[in-house]
Formats: sequence, structure tokens, C-alpha cells
Amino acid sequence: MTDALATKDMTAELVKIEQLAVELADIAGSEITKALGGLLAIKYKTSATAESDAEKLRWRDPVSEVDGCVETIIRKKVAEHFSGHDIIGEEMTERPGRDHDYIWAVDPIDGTTNFINGFPMFAASIGVLHRCRPVAAAVWCSTSHALRSGVYHASLGGKLRFDGADVTPKANPAVRRRLAGVPKVTGEDLHWDTRKTGSAALECALVAAGLLQVARFETPNIWDVAGGIALVQAAGGTVRWHDGKAWAPMDVFAPGRDPDGKPDLRYWRGGILVGTPAAVDKMALL
Repeated sequence: MTDALATKDMTAELVKIEQLAVELADIAGSEITKALGGLLAIKYKTSATAESDAEKLRWRDPVSEVDGCVETIIRKKVAEHFSGHDIIGEEMTERPGRDHDYIWAVDPIDGTTNFINGFPMFAASIGVLHRCRPVAAAVWCSTSHALRSGVYHASLGGKLRFDGADVTPKANPAVRRRLAGVPKVTGEDLHWDTRKTGSAALECALVAAGLLQVARFETPNIWDVAGGIALVQAAGGTVRWHDGKAWAPMDVFAPGRDPDGKPDLRYWRGGILVGTPAAVDKMALL
């Protein structure tokens, strides 16, 4: 996040936006916690297009009843408090304000496969963009640096916080090999031990909090990483995206193309690197 954008008027607006995002992330976390362990209604978004694809695709992209419930709540609350703001949600395609400067990118449960299996590594992510630039976020995480669930949050020009308390990422100098959120690292010089949680939003939050030094995501959706990127930047981290040729600094999301070829931020795609500046530099070379 750049301080140059944080004018007084915008800062005041972002404080209100961050407060609502935290409230909504808390609501999402409560709904997720209540439903965890129950018998959920589940459907799958991906369908096979050919007989040979059937087994590969049949059980991909699960959606629980909680995903839809949480996104409905978030959309209603945003409309009540910030009428006209646009929303890009994972589960619903309705866009209430396509021409508005502010866009809320919402993933009601990031890590749904983990959630429906009772594996406690998932998040609810709310990222707010201003003219395509991440400026505020609240990400409820099932676990954290505090060994409990809670909400990491931040807004442009402010600090990274966890349930209202400042978070200062710390690195023990006695630890010689830190952790990276990637399936594997190629190359002779392996700088990290690697981990993968199944939730991009959660991993971004763990990077912001200093538990992971760096994380890489191959093809996330905008709702997977918009909130997490804002957290990483608030914590002093850096972000790069892969443009198909090389890793480049990233400040804004560039709209992708919808099925008709029209620019649409919902269809943004790209590889993402987040982490400390030094770790991102190393990862970008691998």
C-alpha cells in the first residue's frame, strides 16, 4: 500500500470500510464455526465435458450451503452501508455497481474442500479495491499466530491487526530454514521447507503475520487473494504477479476478459508471489 494514496478523506472512508469488513468477516467466521462438523448440503460447480474427463472433473470445486449463506449476508450488509459499491463474489455473479470506484472481492469460504472434510485450515476473505488497487481487507482465519481463530485486517496507510491488536511479524534469527507456502521448490539451492494449506487467503494472512516467509499461487481468482494481498502489503511485504513471461511488481488488478471478450475484473487470473521483499526476489528466480 502506498501512503501517497491515503488522503484524509479517503483514510476516513477506509476506516469505515475496514470496520464493516471486520464485522462481516466475524459473521462469516461464526457461520462457518457453527456449521463445522455438521451434515452439509454440498454441490459441485465443475461438470465433466467429455467421457474421458468424467473422473477427473466430477468432484472438483465443491460448494457448501454455508458458502451461499455467508455471501448473501455480506452482500446485504455492504448494500446497506455502502450503497452502489460493486461486489465480486465467488458464488454469485450479480454486480451491483460495475462503474463504482470501490469493489468488494468476497470469498465466503476459501478452502471449501478442507471445510467440508473437517480439516481446520480455511478462511473467509473480504478484500476491498479502489480503482482496482487493494486498499482494505478483513480475513477470518481458522487458525493464526495466536493459535486461535480470528480476523486479520488492515486498510491503506494503517497497520496489520488481528482482532484489533497490532501484529508485528517476528523472525527468530536462530531459525535457519523458514517456511514457504508452495507445493515444492525447484532448483539446487532450496531456501525453505515447504507447506501448503489449501487456502490462498489463509496463506496470505500467515505470510502477513510472519509465519510463512513467502507463498506462491499458480492461478488464483481475484476473490482468493484480494484480501490477503492487502494484508501482506500492510505488513510491509511485497507482491508480484506473473504476466505470462516474468514476475512483475503488482499494485493493481488488471481486468481479464469475459466469455464475450469484454474487460471484466471478475475474470482476472495470474500467478501471484507474496512475502518479504528478499524472499520474493529469491522465489521469483526459481
